[in-house]
Amino acid sequence: MTPFGITQPGRILFGRGEATQAPALIRTFGPRGLVVHGADPARAAWLLERLGAEVLALPCAGEPTLSALEAALAAARGHRPDWVVSLGGGAVLDLGKALAALIPAPDGPMDHLEVVGKGLPLKAAPLPFIAIPTTAGTGAEVTKNAVIGLPDIGRKVSLRDDRMVARLAIVDPGLTDGCPKAVTLASGLDAVTQVIEPFVSCKATPYSDALSLPAIPLGLSALMRLMQGDEAEARDRMAWVSLCGGLALANAGLGAVHGLAGVIGGMTGAPHGAICGTLLGPVLDANRKAATGEARARLDAVCAVLAEALGSSLVEAPLALQAWARAEGLPGLAALGVREEEHVAIVTAARDASSMKGNPVGLPQEALLDILRQA
Repeated sequence: MTPFGITQPGRILFGRGEATQAPALIRTFGPRGLVVHGADPARAAWLLERLGAEVLALPCAGEPTLSALEAALAAARGHRPDWVVSLGGGAVLDLGKALAALIPAPDGPMDHLEVVGKGLPLKAAPLPFIAIPTTAGTGAEVTKNAVIGLPDIGRKVSLRDDRMVARLAIVDPGLTDGCPKAVTLASGLDAVTQVIEPFVSCKATPYSDALSLPAIPLGLSALMRLMQGDEAEARDRMAWVSLCGGLALANAGLGAVHGLAGVIGGMTGAPHGAICGTLLGPVLDANRKAATGEARARLDAVCAVLAEALGSSLVEAPLALQAWARAEGLPGLAALGVREEEHVAIVTAARDASSMKGNPVGLPQEALLDILRQA
């Protein structure tokens, strides 16, 4: 067996009601803190009230950009926090994780951002980061990177360091109850993507396999149930799948779905989950057609799971998944703001994305362009 390592938070709490433990556990990291929350501060009131007066609250209204990160960083450094908590969706988790990494840093974000910056390791250890997700999709509560947008150049890139993994992740599925259908669909497809891509990744490990493969049918069935109506058990399962995906991708990487999605998101500002959801079927189809050997066997295993859930053949399963998602209201790339004349630029930029390094097979430019046309 090839040697491998395991990157994960120091402690993970999972289950309904576990969020009630958050205030007491957070205070063990020190008295002064920073809470990053979503656009509606009322959703964070239960936590802020119990943490006390030495806490600075910062909103994150959308996916974090470099300018938003720099503004938040200036405010946060002045507060001198002992710890950083994120309570919200993937964007909130990314902003909080980046702040925890950069508040102690002697330099700025561009020294550490990949692709567009210097990509240097952090010079100082991050502050303790505590993650409390309120959506089930990104798995960002257990990953070691934060995604930051640079709209001026149309890119999304990562700030990455093994030490950025949360000290504590509290995954309480009850916090996802009542999430709107469109958000549930997009984030759920992101979660499903993030248990599929690590399993078929050329960097897969026994650890990531143990998490990802069993989660694929669980996530798809839970998402299908949630499209029919809110249901606590399905929410619980979706949160578990999202957690599994985050742990798997942190250790095995991703693939072409996320390689393309990062570029598209940076160009359009469209929701990350929706982009991943609409790319997943065409990418699976292209990968299966191009792969051989072990890579093909893994892709066939995934397609067999999809085929059983969707009532299709193994060969037709990837595009059956795409058709199902469209029928549930997922927009295509054109509706998300991608113009056909931008396809070549997207593919060219995506080739440099870190996620592409995990794709099970090297896809030529024409195959990547065909994926965009299908999506």
